Amino acid sequence: MGFPLSMDHQKIMAVKIKSVAKQLPPYYRETADIIPFVKIWLHGQDERFIRKVIKLFGNAGVDKRYSIMSPEEVFSNTSFEEKNDIYIRECSKLAEMSVQKALDKAGWLAGELDYIITVSCTGIMIPSVDAYLVNHFKMKQDIVRLPVTEMGCAAGISGIIYAKNFLKANPGKKAAVVAVESPTATFQLQDFSMANIVSAAIFGDGAATILLSSCPEDEGPEIMAEEMYHFYDAEYMMGFKLTNTGLQMILDETVPETISAHFPKIVHPFLEKNGSHIDEINHLIFHPGGRKIVQTVEDLFGVLGKNIDDTREVLKQYGNMSSVTVLYVLERFLEKDIPKGDKGLMLSFGPGFSAQSILLQW
Repeated sequence: MGFPLSMDHQKIMAVKIKSVAKQLPPYYRETADIIPFVKIWLHGQDERFIRKVIKLFGNAGVDKRYSIMSPEEVFSNTSFEEKNDIYIRECSKLAEMSVQKALDKAGWLAGELDYIITVSCTGIMIPSVDAYLVNHFKMKQDIVRLPVTEMGCAAGISGIIYAKNFLKANPGKKAAVVAVESPTATFQLQDFSMANIVSAAIFGDGAATILLSSCPEDEGPEIMAEEMYHFYDAEYMMGFKLTNTGLQMILDETVPETISAHFPKIVHPFLEKNGSHIDEINHLIFHPGGRKIVQTVEDLFGVLGKNIDDTREVLKQYGNMSSVTVLYVLERFLEKDIPKGDKGLMLSFGPGFSAQSILLQW
């Protein structure tokens, strides 16, 4: 028979979110300003098809998106090597700036970090960006590194889960999860498929860093539980195909229906297992995959009397930045005055196909 943990021991074992900071790339455009580039790109295509694509951009739920490249560069016939070189150079800068911002918010020094996880799927770099961050910030020489490269949109939450497990096993330690993505670097100039077009319409670039701690003195929402839910036989639904011209988007149109069908099996058992219920969840921190996915999840949560207004607003202001996006949503909640005891549910979906969940308590 086990003994219940004392309050002091529970506090020592707790893993808390200390800070989140976003970093945007230098270039940005309103969706209306991108349409002329799209029209030039589509020149020579069927008129009905062009009208359909323009309408799709207008209805994507994205007012503005940021990029590591100017629109002229995005729509130019550059090679995979050239685009990937830009990705390496610019994403390294964004990662550095987001880490510094998060450290400043937390009042930490880079040398205090014990664990660094970097998350990206939109380019290829070996060594991964964490190696450059260790050198740039002169982090501990025995810092533990974990690059996460193939989890797609879900990886922002994946990284937090890996950090939480490390910190739970190592009380009194500090971790950083750095997500940096450039979906615009994966745009395929010769690909007029709906997957490439939808990707261009909804995605944007960005970076964010989240700092976590298992030090008893650190305050912030506590990670109470986490879970990954894997859909069987759904590998074809989302991902990238590596081609001679770069990473070609795979995005199946049935993703929203698949999420809808599995939704009750993802959310309710997870909460039940952890002694909670959807009625007790005050805040929904959901990854905005795209307008259709946001609408699908909004309908599902709306029936339960919940809203995902912050998710919709992040999609509108920045687009879907793959793994980074859910951290932009989380930052909005950390900037609010949330009452102690409130619970939050983080949720994202990614290639595999998988759903990743985190239960938070303020």
